[in-house]
Amino acid sequence: MSASHERSTLAPSLYAYAKGLRDSAPDAPLPRQGLPLPEHARPPRVRAGGPGPQEARAVVTDLLLPFPALPDPERAAAEVERTLARAGVRERAVFAAVTAIPPSRESAARSRARALGRHLTRGGTTFGAVAAGLGLLSRLGEPEDVPYVRTLGLLEGLGQYATATLEPLDPASAALVWLVHRARGDALRGLVDALATGDEAAVRDLLPELPTAPRELGPEHARRVAEAVGLPELLRREPDHPGLLAQAVRLLTRMCSGRGHENEILEYDEAVALYETVGARAHELPPLLHHQALLVTLALELHSGAAHLLPWPPGRRRHVGGALLAAVEEPDTPPDREGRRRADWIRRTVRRLCEAAPVTPSAAPRLRIEVVVADPGDPDGVETRFLVDGRPLVPAAFGRGPGEPPERLLDDGALRAGPEPREVRLAEAYCTEGCCGALYVTVRREGPHVVWDGWRRPGTPPGLPALPAAYRFDAAAYDTEIARAERDRDWSWPARDTARLIAAGLRERPGLLARWGLRQGWAGTAFGDPDTAVVTYADLPPAAGGRDVPPRQYLWHLPEDGTPPERRAADALRRFAEEDPRGFPEPAG
Repeated sequence: MSASHERSTLAPSLYAYAKGLRDSAPDAPLPRQGLPLPEHARPPRVRAGGPGPQEARAVVTDLLLPFPALPDPERAAAEVERTLARAGVRERAVFAAVTAIPPSRESAARSRARALGRHLTRGGTTFGAVAAGLGLLSRLGEPEDVPYVRTLGLLEGLGQYATATLEPLDPASAALVWLVHRARGDALRGLVDALATGDEAAVRDLLPELPTAPRELGPEHARRVAEAVGLPELLRREPDHPGLLAQAVRLLTRMCSGRGHENEILEYDEAVALYETVGARAHELPPLLHHQALLVTLALELHSGAAHLLPWPPGRRRHVGGALLAAVEEPDTPPDREGRRRADWIRRTVRRLCEAAPVTPSAAPRLRIEVVVADPGDPDGVETRFLVDGRPLVPAAFGRGPGEPPERLLDDGALRAGPEPREVRLAEAYCTEGCCGALYVTVRREGPHVVWDGWRRPGTPPGLPALPAAYRFDAAAYDTEIARAERDRDWSWPARDTARLIAAGLRERPGLLARWGLRQGWAGTAFGDPDTAVVTYADLPPAAGGRDVPPRQYLWHLPEDGTPPERRAADALRRFAEEDPRGFPEPAG
């Protein structure tokens, strides 16, 4: 009877197994988690008390380092597979260890390592062996490896490693493999199946029907779809196909959204080409309110968002932004409330973009602070953006989420430079600081200058760009810009003003909440209804020695009723003084 780590040598390679499944049913829909694994290839169970991730990486590194030097790559691959099977290390640690080994600079050594990687991927019968081969090819692979890696990537559990290996070789194949394992919804699954079978006509017809609402298609899904279909080339090849241009605009807008783990627009290699194509053909779109709002969003991202940071040739960013805005017509006033809000946003945002844009890049102020309101039809909220020498600061230094809302940076003078240094949080990950981090800076006055330094990004994963150097601003110009930004309320609307005025009144009169055993929370507008002000507060934490019960939070919703914000805020503050605020809203946990 063979030992468990030896039995896999009698089984077919994972590549041969996956290829056989596809060849037997080439037009069959792919399962949502990928092709099922053969029993012999299932990853080993992690034993209790076994090596942790770091120890496992060290073990795998020690095991693998000698093998690329062996003269016979086939024998080396077989020995690697047997050794990894005996070690029982999961494929995640194997892939991480292999990709962390510094590649040799010697051409002969790189060729041997590449040959080893090919034997492991094409002949490996276990997850560990194939993961080791994919790790080697992720840095040493060549175009001839793409079909093998793409086929392996269709297997359940191998998608993330195949995707990482394919990305530098063939982004379209990498995107397809990613979508095979991540696509949800019948429409997107249908598009994935058409891509997997190479049915170009079906891809062309299915793409315009793909739902692109925020809850249906995230920023990374949008990028992967654009990569998988070759969107700029598809637009050039099918200039008259109905719906393709509008869908390209929607996908590009989704990639620009800050509601993701990365700035997806910066991860998209063809972003400039797609922006150029959309800008040149924007005038072809029907003048629907939705289309105009998307074009304004794209222009806004070119001005102060992550799209500004793309590798634009000189003058092209401004040219494309101008073409997008030129295609936006004066919107009619729709009869419904949501449509009126969106039309007002289009007018206000176009006006602010035209007023804020410097005549030449050299005319940009050293520091410019702008409050950006997202398209009400695709609400990402309200954020504060910082342009330093004309370039957006937050997407360049952080990229995990938007700038803080103006209420947290401008309403209480957080950015003012006082005699004592002050640390300020400029941005938070879209999923909260506790999950993926935040961006902090220390603001201090130094003689005739204001200095931003002491940058830190607590909680962020490795691999982000280097933190900025210290920024030095002329103190007088800095104070002027902060004062201008604090006075600017042109971006706001009545419900937001109501929430801001109530929050300011509570800060000025802390006793209003303290007398009821409450503390102030945040204030703003409801995410799903911008015309409803929301004021939050919570029970004070229990005194030392008291019961360890989380404080209860309360959300008070005040729908807009046409009353001026100043009056509504005064009435609300009067109620805080006269009644226990716990009775205003429903408790929110």
